[in-house]
Amino acid sequence: MCEEQTVSLVDVLEEDEELEEEASAVLAGSDSDLCSYPQGYVKRQALYACNTCTPKGGEAAGVCLACSYKCHEGHDLYELYTKRDFRCDCGNRKFSGLQCKLYHEKDDVNSQNKYNHNFFGVYCTCRRPYPDPDDQVEDEMIQCVVCEDWLHGRHLGCVVPDCVELQEMICESCMNKNPFLWIYAAHLAVSSTEVLMEEKKEESAADVPKKEKKVDDVVEPICKRSREEAESSCRQEELQVMHHKRDQSEAEEAKPSCKLKELQAMQLKKDQSGAVFWPSMWRSKLCSCSTCQVQLSAAGLSFLLDELDTVLAYENKGKTNEQSQQGHDPLMSALDNLNRVQQLEIIHGYNDMKTELKDFLQTFAAEGKVVTSDDIRQFFEQQSRKRRRVDAGPFYCS
Repeated sequence: MCEEQTVSLVDVLEEDEELEEEASAVLAGSDSDLCSYPQGYVKRQALYACNTCTPKGGEAAGVCLACSYKCHEGHDLYELYTKRDFRCDCGNRKFSGLQCKLYHEKDDVNSQNKYNHNFFGVYCTCRRPYPDPDDQVEDEMIQCVVCEDWLHGRHLGCVVPDCVELQEMICESCMNKNPFLWIYAAHLAVSSTEVLMEEKKEESAADVPKKEKKVDDVVEPICKRSREEAESSCRQEELQVMHHKRDQSEAEEAKPSCKLKELQAMQLKKDQSGAVFWPSMWRSKLCSCSTCQVQLSAAGLSFLLDELDTVLAYENKGKTNEQSQQGHDPLMSALDNLNRVQQLEIIHGYNDMKTELKDFLQTFAAEGKVVTSDDIRQFFEQQSRKRRRVDAGPFYCS
């Protein structure tokens, strides 16, 4: 007979803290009380699609976090995680008979919004729902930073690297739509090519002194002259060389360079199939010359030059906001009204109770017992009796 697995309250609390942190990362960057529509096309926000109001076969639409709470409570919602440059659709022409409760003056349609099949509850190239009741394979889904679709790891056409949460991914379809990305991929997305690039830089740097030596070798006077004349001539030649190098350097700096063309000239090849995973800070290595900016803009990829566009930057912003809000905790505000001695007594008492509660619950987990309401009641009764004994003060016999 197998024993039923038990979970202590400590485990529940720890899991709850993890869930709160995840929620803060995704949601704290969005306002839960005010519709985001007046902000225009928000750089990045948490979004939802309402299957009740805009079912499959109709027009795709997305609503902000606040509208999902206030206007679509009890509806069948699809969580879309985050999307970039999106304006809340709630209550516009796509929602027949529904008016936004939070903001009434809305355009009929938000023409700059971009939609995909995620807004109808299907994902990946397999176009399946998530979670999929018919899929028994445990497989994480990863979001493409370009099309923002979610794809199963097994449908990416490549091996998913370790620590994928620290990287960004562009799916094969988006790579093929923008062939110049394969040039970057050959140099930035594969570690072996990065090593080759470093070796080439070192070889190039090693060649510089040799070239300078050839120029510096011309120091001996060609004909018989006095020592002073020879030294003066050499100094003049050195000055000429220095001025020439300076002019060359200034010309090179003034000349606009294109990183993409430089990488293309190296002719490093990469198998152009499957999704591509990019390491952190890879966006900072993309070329931002005027030509490349026009190319990125035409392809709708200008956001790739913005490192604050990443989901990681959005999540960090959410965590920071949550931590700043925790600084206004009502309990901490109450403590501010007490004197120093009272504050220390309460804090020590709280820490002691938390430690004792954790130890108390761990005994149940170690013995495989289920914690009941009577057990919890008994624990707090013991704490109350202990507190009364402490408050009573020391007893002296006469």
